Amino acid sequence: MPSNSTIDSERLLEIENTITYQDQQIQDLSDMVSQQWKEIDRLKKHISNATERLENLENPTEGGAVPDEKPPHY
Repeated sequence: MPSNSTIDSERLLEIENTITYQDQQIQDLSDMVSQQWKEIDRLKKHISNATERLENLENPTEGGAVPDEKPPHY
């Protein structure tokens, strides 16, 4: 039968391993969230640019003329 100190050492080692694993999981999740925020910011800028272009097409400012842009098929 193992002694109490051996059992305590095994339990401590198991707890340390669990904490190490959880720390890594937390770091991985934090990295993912950071990447997602960067992607969200990029997409917000893209939507803002697209909205601005659409508003310019709907409400031209130069005497009612549409800006000289090549059609998408060119």
